[in-house]
Amino acid sequence: MLGRLGAYAAIALLWLLHWLPLSVLALLGRGLGALLWRFAGARRRVALRNLELCFPELDPAARRRLAREHFGWMGRSILERGLLWFAPMARLQRLLKVEGDLQQAERSTQPVMWLLPHFAGLEWVAPGLLLGQKRPVVDVYQRQSNAVLDAALMKGRGRFGDTRFVNRHHGIRPVLKHIKDGCGFVNAPDMDFGRKDSAFVPFFGVPACTLLAPGKLAHTLGMTVLPLTVTMLPGGQGYRLTAHPPLADYPSGDAMHDAHTLHRWLEARIREQPAQYLWVHKRFKTRPDGEAPLY
Repeated sequence: MLGRLGAYAAIALLWLLHWLPLSVLALLGRGLGALLWRFAGARRRVALRNLELCFPELDPAARRRLAREHFGWMGRSILERGLLWFAPMARLQRLLKVEGDLQQAERSTQPVMWLLPHFAGLEWVAPGLLLGQKRPVVDVYQRQSNAVLDAALMKGRGRFGDTRFVNRHHGIRPVLKHIKDGCGFVNAPDMDFGRKDSAFVPFFGVPACTLLAPGKLAHTLGMTVLPLTVTMLPGGQGYRLTAHPPLADYPSGDAMHDAHTLHRWLEARIREQPAQYLWVHKRFKTRPDGEAPLY
């Protein structure tokens, strides 16, 4: 783990690197990904296991190539974080290509929820939303154990416009207050947060502990639900933020049905860019009673 001095050094390195052209920064990020593949054995094994579970139709060599490519994208996402923290807004706008109707949120007369799957370029949603449309944003965050990195992360995420942050441990009430004040809620629900308020819903055919709160909240508040995805483009081409149409029949009033709907939609998006999804997360860590661990 990084100490305070190590964190300051890492932040300084990101500041230095952000001056480089994106094509050079991308090349360095892929090199970092190759190092992580070699030395981050625990995460490598998690990624390979996830791919084995989700893509059993691929042979081991194909899954290994996919996992190595994934580490390249993750290495890029780490080094290119400096752009989000330090680059001028004009540069970010040049790098970010918006596809779809991003302004549909500000036109909505109903409360808005943006659904954000965990792709490698997820952090680029912040400048996309806050520079590309006018509705303010409320975001739930997990505090980092390193105070220096936590402060840098929050400052970087909050520099684009009107963003309100709620610590995950403070519960839903502060989020509801901000939603009532007109904020759109950015929600990234595709992780294993444990059994509380969750159910086991198939994800690529494997039971995955899945939050039911997004569908319940959207139904209770009559929210417009708008999915967003970020695709990192090769080399120095930048990033693509796609504003998808609202999910059909979501929310439906049936939380389990909504979770199935979200997973089907997400599986289709992952198949479009399989190497960029967050395979190093233990998505299947929590298991149904009596089932053996998968990791």
